[in-house]
Amino acid sequence: MALKVVLSGASSGLGLSLARHYLERGASVAAFARRADLLQALSLEFPDQVYCYALDVRDAAALRQAACDFMARVGVPDVVIANAGVSVGTLTEYAEDGDAFQQVMDINVLGMVKTFQPFVAAMREAHQGTLVGIASVAGFRGLPGAGAYSASKSAAITYLESLRVELRGSGIKVVTICPGYVKTAMTEVNPYPMPFILEAPEAARRIVRAIARQTAFAVIPWQMGVVGWLLKHLPNALYDRL
Repeated sequence: MALKVVLSGASSGLGLSLARHYLERGASVAAFARRADLLQALSLEFPDQVYCYALDVRDAAALRQAACDFMARVGVPDVVIANAGVSVGTLTEYAEDGDAFQQVMDINVLGMVKTFQPFVAAMREAHQGTLVGIASVAGFRGLPGAGAYSASKSAAITYLESLRVELRGSGIKVVTICPGYVKTAMTEVNPYPMPFILEAPEAARRIVRAIARQTAFAVIPWQMGVVGWLLKHLPNALYDRL
């Protein structure tokens, strides 16, 4: 039986690669994104499989409406992937960065919560399904100039852990994915070296494999897990000098 997948941030980057991976294998995909034009292109390529919803993950009402429509037409999803995210550089010494910080937290954290919420009751009733949150190795430790992004991904990791324990025994699995660097438009502007960077289709392939295995916590690629562990356990006196 073909999988039923819900995916936010599906119009570009890693999200688009995840959508393509599932669609090419026959899945029915609810694609959430703000860019209606990019969603339309995906719909033309997979007209019988993709259900496009142009929305913002900060809009809980729009998410509920999309969830109800998809479940009425296709059924309770097997997998819900909260992938939508933004990265904005923030320096707390500048007061105007408060707005940027709020935007990042609203999309990367609350957007994840709001993406999951409309599906949890139906998945509980079906006693099946997997909720997947795309976090980041950046959530392992605070990165200078990326306080909002690091904080949002750290919050996402903690939220997903809480959710995993809360839903134990319900039939719903929770998977936390922490990618390292993925080659997308978002990372192209980074002025620093990005070790172990993956092309988006390869990152998607590895993520889908971790989801299929229902791995509770996965760092992709594994080498970035080693880097993240070392950074996390580095004494403050040394970390501050990096």
